[in-house]
Amino acid sequence: MGTNRRSFLKLSGLAGIGLMAGCGQENKASAKTNLDHIRLEASKKYTATFNMSGYAAPKIPTVRVGFIGVGNRGSAAVERMSQIEGVAINGICDVRAEKAIEAKARMKSAGHRAELFTENAEHWKKMCEQEDYDLIYIATHWKLHAEMAIYAMEHGKHVALEIPAAITVEDCWRLVQTSEKTKKHCVMLENCCYDYFELLTLNLARQGFFGDIVHCEGAYIHDILESFFDAEKRFDFWRLKENATRNGNLYPTHGLGPICQILKVNRGNKMEYMSSMSSKDFMLGQKAKEMAATDKQFESYIDKPFRGNMNISNILTNNGSTIMLQHDVSSPRPYSRLHLISGTKAFAQKYPLPGKIAIGHVDFLSAEEMTKLEQQYTPGIVKKIGELAKQIGGHGGMDFMMDWRLIDCLRNGLPMDMDVYDAASWSVIGPLSEWSVANGSQPIEVPDFTAGHWKNNQVHDIELTGETSTVLS
Repeated sequence: MGTNRRSFLKLSGLAGIGLMAGCGQENKASAKTNLDHIRLEASKKYTATFNMSGYAAPKIPTVRVGFIGVGNRGSAAVERMSQIEGVAINGICDVRAEKAIEAKARMKSAGHRAELFTENAEHWKKMCEQEDYDLIYIATHWKLHAEMAIYAMEHGKHVALEIPAAITVEDCWRLVQTSEKTKKHCVMLENCCYDYFELLTLNLARQGFFGDIVHCEGAYIHDILESFFDAEKRFDFWRLKENATRNGNLYPTHGLGPICQILKVNRGNKMEYMSSMSSKDFMLGQKAKEMAATDKQFESYIDKPFRGNMNISNILTNNGSTIMLQHDVSSPRPYSRLHLISGTKAFAQKYPLPGKIAIGHVDFLSAEEMTKLEQQYTPGIVKKIGELAKQIGGHGGMDFMMDWRLIDCLRNGLPMDMDVYDAASWSVIGPLSEWSVANGSQPIEVPDFTAGHWKNNQVHDIELTGETSTVLS
C-alpha cells in the first residue's frame, strides 16, 4: 500500500516481463525482448547543461537557409520560404537531383543563390559544415531527422525539422543534449499548432475561458493506405517500412502538439505517464499481399508484423488533466485531426465537424456567437498574416504561418514557440506507445526532458512583437 506511482510503474514493467514469458505467445515475448530498451532508456535521468526554454538567440537580420529533403513537404517549404522577407535560400539538398532542381524552380522571389547538393547520400553534411547558413530545414524521412539535426547543431546551425523529430527515446535525449550544449534552436515543424482553430482555443485557454482543463483529445486519422505503395509519393517506400515493423502511435504530434501548448506542458506542467493499445491490422498486410501478387518488390512485406489500424494512447499530466490520442492511417474513414478541449467552464471541438465551442451541456454556440467570440479572441498573429497565409497556402495557410513565425523569431531574437523539449516530449510518445502496446497496455513514464525546469519555465505563446515582426516581401 505504500508503493508510490513511480515504483508502481517500475514494478508493473517488471511484472509485464514475467507475464509475457509465461503466456506462451512467442511473437509477443519476442516483441517484449526487442522493445525493453525503450523502457530502460525512458527511465534514465540526465542533468541539464543549459535551459533552452525561453532562450532567445542573437538576432539574425537575414536568415540564410538550407533545405535537406525536397520531396512533397520540402519543396513546398522552399516555395513558401522564398516569399518571406529576410530569408536567403542558399542551398537545396536531395539524393534525387531532379527533385532539387524542381524545388529551386518553385522559388517565387529573386536573390536566392540556392546551391544544389545532390552528389550522394552524405552530401547534406557539406551544407551543414559551410559557414553561410543559419538554419537547416529538414524534411527527409523520419529516420534521418535526428541525425541531421544533431550534425547541423554541432556545426553551429539552428534546425527546423519535420515531424516526428526522432523515433527513438535515445535520439530524443540526443537532440535535447545537443541543443543545450550548442545553444542552437531545435524546432519541430508542427504546423497544426498554427491552424486557426487551434490558435483560437490556445488564446481562449490562456484567458481562462475554459476554466481548468479536465480532458483533451487529439488525433491523426487519415486514409493514406494507397500512398504507402507509391514510390513517387513515398520515396523508397519509407513510410510502408515504418508501419510494417513498428506498432504504436507513430505520428502523434499533429494531435498532441496543440494540446500540450494548451496544457502548458514543459512550462508549469508535464506529461507523467501513458498507456497505449492497438487494434489488429485488418488492411495493411492484406494490401501488401495483393500488391505482391503483381509486383515482386512487395514480396518482402508479406507476413510482416504490420501495426494495427487504430492506436489509442492515454496520457496523464502532472496537474491531473488527461489526454487521449488516436492514430489510424489505413482505414477508409473521413479525415480527422481531432482537437477537443474540455474544461470546467467550456468545451471546444474540431473534426469531424468544423470548429465548435460550447459553454454548457445543451448546445454549441450559434454562428453569430462564434463570430463574436472570434473577434474578441483571435490571436494577433492571425489578425496580421492570417488572410495572407491562406493565399500563400499550405494546409489552408497554417504551413505558411508556421514558416513565417519561425523566421520572425530568428530575425528578432525571440524565444521559439516550440523548443527542443517540445520536439522531444511530443515525439517520444511514438516509441513509448510501442513499448506499451507490446506489453499489454502497461503504463510507461514519459521522460522529463527539461530535467525539472518545467516547474519554473514560463509560458511563451505564439504572439507578435509589434513593429519588429517580419512582413512578406
